[in-house]
Amino acid sequence: MTQRHTTASMRRALRREVPSTVALLADEEDFTAMRQYETFAFDDHTRYLAQIEALLKTLAGQGGHTTVALFDPEDYAEYCADTGLDPDHPASRSRYTAERAATGPRVTYTGQPLDALVPLLIDTAVRRATWEYATMLLTEAGECADCGQDIGRASFDRASHLLLRLLDAAGPGTHHLVCSVPATDEQLLAVLHATREATGPARLDSSEGAEFVTVLATGIALDTPGGVVLRTSTPGAPDRLHGWRLHHGRLHPLSEAEVFDAYCTDARTGEPIAPEAGVDYRAGFPLGPDDPHPH
Repeated sequence: MTQRHTTASMRRALRREVPSTVALLADEEDFTAMRQYETFAFDDHTRYLAQIEALLKTLAGQGGHTTVALFDPEDYAEYCADTGLDPDHPASRSRYTAERAATGPRVTYTGQPLDALVPLLIDTAVRRATWEYATMLLTEAGECADCGQDIGRASFDRASHLLLRLLDAAGPGTHHLVCSVPATDEQLLAVLHATREATGPARLDSSEGAEFVTVLATGIALDTPGGVVLRTSTPGAPDRLHGWRLHHGRLHPLSEAEVFDAYCTDARTGEPIAPEAGVDYRAGFPLGPDDPHPH
């Protein structure tokens, strides 16, 4: 093999080890906002997405690791203003993508079609924004006037304790938990998936766990009337649905009728929804001896 071929092979090997990041404009509104820049080469969102998908497939075919992030035109304009970069320049967009993708919401491209990748990316961004907002609320909660405790930290500790008790009492199976808490400006929502065998602790994604605990802790810190619902699946049996009401830092079990009403009522219109076939609507189960209110 010649020196030239050896050098080319080494470079190809190195390219496979260099990660790639692609930032995309997921919706038409963001795409339209970027068309104000003359160096932005696209004028049709559908064709733009097709080119993005082709690029992702090419990068995947080269064997490297590719990450996909959302491109936010408003945040990009602020970034350029803060850094003194020309927003109408490809290098500025490249630098923004690299820096924001390093710390912002992103997903790994594994060959999935764009119509599956985009919803996943948007969901990741929403989850990240919810976690950041809830974290800010906990940070701003201050200290308890009676005991001097840091309310945010105490609420987080209590929420972690409640989640562990909830998963322990749920038993074996595949668990899908949703925590909903009203905050000042929006409804905070966190979703957690966990699995538990007949023996041993539940297994869950650490990021989902942190987001769930943070949202639940926000409800405890703000003393808002939130709620938790649990759906458990086990082989050969109907799914079981349980629910709890968050009140004064504690999860109070809902009755079977309350769980049925919660699942079979349209949250937007208040109209009844037909019950789901093959599902048992059950009361929330007790979570064991309680501990003192955190603040």
